[in-house]
Amino acid sequence: MGEGTVTALGHAGLRVDGDGVRVLADPWLSPGGAFLGAWFPFPDNSHLLTAETLDVDVVVVSHEHLDHLDLDLIAGLPATVPVVVPRYPSTIMQRRLRAIGRTRIVVLDAWERYRLNDRDWLTVIPEQCPMSHDSAVLLKIGARSVLHTNDARISLAQARRAMTEAGGQLDVMGVQMSGASWHPVRYEYDEVERERISTIKRVGKFKAVTRLIRQVQPRLVMPYAGPPCFLDDDLFELNSGLQPGGIFPDQGEALAWLADRIPDQRGVCLLPGDRIRLDDLEVVRDPHWNGFALDAGPEQRRQYLKEYAARRRPAIDAAWAANPVSRPGLAHRFKAHLESLGTLSEYFLARIGMTLRFDVSGPYGGVWDAHIGPDRVVVDLDGGTGHADYTLTMDGRWLDGVVSGRTRWEELLLSLRFTARRQPDRYNDYLVGLLKHADRAALRAVERFEAARDPEETTTIVVGGKQLQVSRYCPHAGEDLAETGVVVNGVLRCLGHNFEFDLTDGTCLNARCDPLLVTPAPYVEEAV
Repeated sequence: MGEGTVTALGHAGLRVDGDGVRVLADPWLSPGGAFLGAWFPFPDNSHLLTAETLDVDVVVVSHEHLDHLDLDLIAGLPATVPVVVPRYPSTIMQRRLRAIGRTRIVVLDAWERYRLNDRDWLTVIPEQCPMSHDSAVLLKIGARSVLHTNDARISLAQARRAMTEAGGQLDVMGVQMSGASWHPVRYEYDEVERERISTIKRVGKFKAVTRLIRQVQPRLVMPYAGPPCFLDDDLFELNSGLQPGGIFPDQGEALAWLADRIPDQRGVCLLPGDRIRLDDLEVVRDPHWNGFALDAGPEQRRQYLKEYAARRRPAIDAAWAANPVSRPGLAHRFKAHLESLGTLSEYFLARIGMTLRFDVSGPYGGVWDAHIGPDRVVVDLDGGTGHADYTLTMDGRWLDGVVSGRTRWEELLLSLRFTARRQPDRYNDYLVGLLKHADRAALRAVERFEAARDPEETTTIVVGGKQLQVSRYCPHAGEDLAETGVVVNGVLRCLGHNFEFDLTDGTCLNARCDPLLVTPAPYVEEAV
């Protein structure tokens, strides 16, 4: 690898080289994929899994999702290579790294610099709300800077500080423009409704990133980290490019959007192995991709994915083998697991207050109702008769992995190996937060963050020619609505996570969330 370069490794993975500096950032190269053999990098990046690529001084990983935290790859690196991670309320990343034998783990606080040598450094920029444990990584290599946003929704203020820390205009900015969501693709909607919701989420993500780029104005921007591809027969039709639309746009679609909205912003689409020279920002293409095109069309995409799936068949089979049909006693293990979650946070339970139904197929399955909140979790193993606010349908083999400790809840949800239904169809962030964290310290951090927000601070918006004062910060995750709020047909949408609020009374329309404060702006008489 040459000096002063950024090499795309596929998905969100980068290798950054400088004068005596070799860094892997969020590499995902192992052939086993992620999330129960459901996700694989697109396109196939296996040609980069070489000794040369992995000959590095340090690895930095932004968060625990296994398409970023490649445990198999990291386990094979020399013991002398440190792994740098952000400090989160939960220590799950450190525990997973220690479990694979890593002893050199460096935990960074936000904006704390890790020195790569006498002049070069990197730092981490966690999302402001601790409900999501995601971080951007800022690298300073010689006179050049790379902002590697990963999956983090950093604010404009954080981006401006990154520019200040780096000493001016950012040189390269990697942006994530493809969501990692099981909604709406695994929900029991008809195709029209599924695509309507997908479009809202896809465009919302694009708009949020566009706003950030427009303010930062890096010398070069590169979309990445999407889409993953789904090579298991059960999930194959979820792949992007097989039909128009969908929730997982590819890098080419993202770049086209940016070119249309910010025509003066230089952008580039990199395939695995393509490199950017940091001094002049020229791109050196990997000859591996001669004859390959992202926009070749749905039939060519389908054929490519079929051939890729054939190569990954052993990994997919291994994922199924590692999760055999459920064992006797699944129901009682499930009950004990769910009820133990109810001891972690009264704050979360009070904000969930719903019945979550599990319709579990396969040996030892059944229909089980978890009544969550207001102060505990009670599981009824003879469920299925009353109303359920939320229903998850899945094979018992995948659920057994969670309640037995092989798999985390969010890994199961991201695997897309289930279907879901909500009645009413409203998102509850606290339910997802309880399941994905399942950690007392992480849940307490969310409670402290939300208690510290000032609900009285407002910002002014104009709707239909009238000024309104609304809460400055989104009641969900604290996003600054002066930066991330857009108004469409009398509804304020926070582009951070697509929460929508009625501007007549502040009610959240599509999720369980505290309302916005909405009042007419005070009239100020103009000076004569």
